[in-house]
Amino acid sequence: MQAGYDVRFEWGEYAAVHIAREVDVAVIVDVLSFSTALGVACSRGAQVLPYRFKDATAGSFAKQSAAELSVDRGAPGYSLSPGSMNAIPEGTRLVLPSPNGSTLTLLCQAGDIVAGCLRNASGVARWADDTRRSITVIAAGERWPDGTLRPAIEDLIGAGAIISHLSGRKSPEALVAETAWRAVQSDVQSVIRSSASGRELIERGYGDDVD
Repeated sequence: MQAGYDVRFEWGEYAAVHIAREVDVAVIVDVLSFSTALGVACSRGAQVLPYRFKDATAGSFAKQSAAELSVDRGAPGYSLSPGSMNAIPEGTRLVLPSPNGSTLTLLCQAGDIVAGCLRNASGVARWADDTRRSITVIAAGERWPDGTLRPAIEDLIGAGAIISHLSGRKSPEALVAETAWRAVQSDVQSVIRSSASGRELIERGYGDDVD
């Protein structure tokens, strides 16, 4: 447990549900791609509604929320591909399901929840620091076929980037994440492209989502 530290670092769904309730602010990090897509959309004035599953219930939820439902990656429209959000109009309401970042955002039990990624690391940290409260940065990771957590280095790196901008007493776990970020900071794009998650997206034809 990391009680007693101002800045903490954890992994996955269990942390979002059970450990985040111990802090005032949780930062959910899903670099590829929920947090990054959400960050682009919000920077353009859109409102993103998290949802767990891309199924019939997602369509019903979007309709009830007077919102659009995201499309599959690669289809015309707005999706988990961050680039698809570059032209999203201000005021758009978009339901954006994902099994990792979106799910953790919904399940998280912290007082305040924010999505963080590499592109908004300093801004998220500045906002969190202004609260002057305890903060847990949670790396979403991926999932193995059996549903268990598959740690993803892009989320470790993204979490470390955010932690590097935070003040306060940092737990050993948070310091390790920050160290990981500093170790690859000068070549972060190449590292993420070479990661398991990055290669999977590139092999599926979505290299732009990694860049």
